[in-house]
Amino acid sequence: MSEHETTHATPAVRGPFGYGDRVQLTGPKGRLNTITLVVDGEFHSHRGLIPHSEIVGLPDASVVTNSSGEEYLALRPLLSDFVMSMPRGAAIVYPKDAAQILSLADIFPGARVVEAGVGSGALSLHLLRGVGPEGALFSFERRDEFAEIATANVAAFAGSVPENWRVTVGDLQETLPAVCEPGSIDRVVLDMLAPWECVDVAAEALAPGGVLICYVATVTQLSRTVEQIRRSGDFAHAQASETLVRGWHVEGLAVRPDHRMVAHTGFLVTARRLAPGTVLPELKRRASKSDFSDTDLGNWLPDLGPEGEAPTSAEVWTPEAVGERPKSDKVLRKKVRETQQFARERGGESATPGDSVAE
Repeated sequence: MSEHETTHATPAVRGPFGYGDRVQLTGPKGRLNTITLVVDGEFHSHRGLIPHSEIVGLPDASVVTNSSGEEYLALRPLLSDFVMSMPRGAAIVYPKDAAQILSLADIFPGARVVEAGVGSGALSLHLLRGVGPEGALFSFERRDEFAEIATANVAAFAGSVPENWRVTVGDLQETLPAVCEPGSIDRVVLDMLAPWECVDVAAEALAPGGVLICYVATVTQLSRTVEQIRRSGDFAHAQASETLVRGWHVEGLAVRPDHRMVAHTGFLVTARRLAPGTVLPELKRRASKSDFSDTDLGNWLPDLGPEGEAPTSAEVWTPEAVGERPKSDKVLRKKVRETQQFARERGGESATPGDSVAE
């Protein structure tokens, strides 16, 4: 190995390319190809090849030429590039929503954050970057397969499973009190089918002033979540929003919005934890005919009808009812194998989720 052919124990975030780094090659027609640099490796297209050794040692954002003379721009992928191309077992939180979560929840270096569920690990990667090495992320997931996929994806990106990340498989309501002391958590992020079921346990874990943020896909889930936060009496007034991103075509005098956009992906609900025993003052508002009863709520949200008449949450709120299309166990097992192979190709250390991951 020559002097410039360096090997990075973990994927580098800056500097010259080395073996083990992930590289994004953009060809003449704008097509993206993402590769992991390995000894004696080659990138092949139908128009020629590029030996990995010719990329190793080059600065980030360099141009390389293949065997037929075509030029490729070599860039180290951004986190957003990685999460959009990594193997998935569940739908990911898109970068536009992950960025909003980091901002609205005020994720800061050193924060202690709870996340549930973990999905494919996209949001986990953003949260780990936000809390930094001095913070801690506690992730909870009901399904073993999703936890394994997320763990492999994080290992693939970081080179190993971060020491400040702990993944616990199980129901949040049962496992959170056993993992985190009451009042010890700064932020709770809920990305699940029925986050309202976990509002009370989240309140117990949060320190006064801490932030609860929920990511939900449908209007009915949004309404149900806000109603439960309001009814709990543990939080200040909840706020809801969604983020739409529209790109623009800018070329000479042809400046216009793109024909396509990343529109609705989900709603975000945020609320601040009140100090124990605090009674939130009622907001002053004009007299309105919009006051509602339990019967009114029951017509809109079936499990919030009059006590004794309403069905249980489990009977009403199913993945199919809110438009989700769950993957079969067979497909998930295949995704687990793919992500673990993906991590090995990138040089990530293998690990299985569980309480053995360091706090």
